[in-house]
Amino acid sequence: MQKIKLPDRRILIIMVVAVVAALALTAYLLRGSGKSAGFKAVQVKRGDLQATISATGTVEPEEVVDIGAQVAGRIVTFGKDKSGGEVDYGSVVEAGTVLAQIDDALYAADAASAKAQLAQAKAAVQKAQADLGQMQAKLFQTERDWARAQKLGPSDALSQTDYDASRSAFEVAKANLAVGKAAIVQTQGAVSQAEATLKRALQNLNYCTIVSPVKGVIIDRRVNIGQTVVSSLNAPSLFLIAKDLNRLQVWVSVNEADIGRIQPGQPVTFTVDAHPGDVFPGKVGKIRLNATMTQNVVTYTVEVDTDNSGGKLFPYLTANVNFIVGERQNVLLVPNAALRWTPQPEQVVGEFRGSPQKAKGTQAPAQVKPAAKAGQEEKARGLVWVPQGALVRPVQVTLGLSDGSLTEVSNAELQEETPLVVGEQGSQPAGQPASGGSPFTPQIFKKAANDKK
Repeated sequence: MQKIKLPDRRILIIMVVAVVAALALTAYLLRGSGKSAGFKAVQVKRGDLQATISATGTVEPEEVVDIGAQVAGRIVTFGKDKSGGEVDYGSVVEAGTVLAQIDDALYAADAASAKAQLAQAKAAVQKAQADLGQMQAKLFQTERDWARAQKLGPSDALSQTDYDASRSAFEVAKANLAVGKAAIVQTQGAVSQAEATLKRALQNLNYCTIVSPVKGVIIDRRVNIGQTVVSSLNAPSLFLIAKDLNRLQVWVSVNEADIGRIQPGQPVTFTVDAHPGDVFPGKVGKIRLNATMTQNVVTYTVEVDTDNSGGKLFPYLTANVNFIVGERQNVLLVPNAALRWTPQPEQVVGEFRGSPQKAKGTQAPAQVKPAAKAGQEEKARGLVWVPQGALVRPVQVTLGLSDGSLTEVSNAELQEETPLVVGEQGSQPAGQPASGGSPFTPQIFKKAANDKK
């Protein structure tokens, strides 16, 4: 058997060194080729941008009438709606439609009693007028007797006693006439009081019939037949009527930090969970000034008007609202991560090394605003980084509108599909938390491990 001769040990060492050198040279060449510099890059895109302010609101009827009861009593019947059915949720009613009837037995008795009192008062007026006629006749007689007594005077023909009696009778008759006139005034006042009492009783009787004051749709019925309503300081609410469900509003709570960018007439879009595939248009109608504070957060209510002629929207749906504060068409767009990322000094092409963020006219990525004010252009500047071989070079851009994830930029050097660095391989893009984690989660153990290394 022939023995195989192994190569010399020195030859093996030389071969290993050659292989290592070849691998090192290959890695160096690949690093300088610019095919993969260890950066994560995205391309500049051209498209449309819409900047919005997001908030949550509630769909509300544009005008609602709360129907109450002004008298207490038991509900005995409901009225009929426009279709002839019993008044209920969703019933369409006209102005003057009877909604409900309260038991009116007590109020009818009060009205009858008031009518009797009025008749009695009117009879008292007639009696007082008749008494006044008698008193006038009596006065006429005593006046003539007193005149004859004055002609005769106290003498043999007329004793002093008869003379004084004639005078007294005349004075009493005058006084009685005045009393009679006062009695008429008093009884006439009693008539007026009885008329007012009767009017009040009849009005309370009418209040037992609950009538719709407007044309609309009943969106809430808060009583049932047999239920007793009690009217005290506050009138109990029986029905809630929306005058027109073809016109609705969305009442939106807007944070004080965003309220300055919302103006009447501003376009709005919103969605509701009931119709997840539909986007409804609207327009800002009014900004209420009565702000509310909850846990030190100040919010304002903004009324958004919307058309509901299709009938898809119902009152009190939760709406996810977007106020459109600016729109751009066919502009260059870069992700905000590209504006936030900053390289290490050794990663920058030599001629640009130093402190790029201190360059004149630049703005730090952390200062990039999420959206420009309506009707205004953002004139701030920022930096993006373009790969150049194994390094990066800065490009200064003018910032425009932003929707929170993409920002409009302008620069003659940037073109569509120009690559921009947003991070490094093996790390998260700038401004994003580690996968599956929250940016607010403390990194205690991770930091301790790095320190240990």
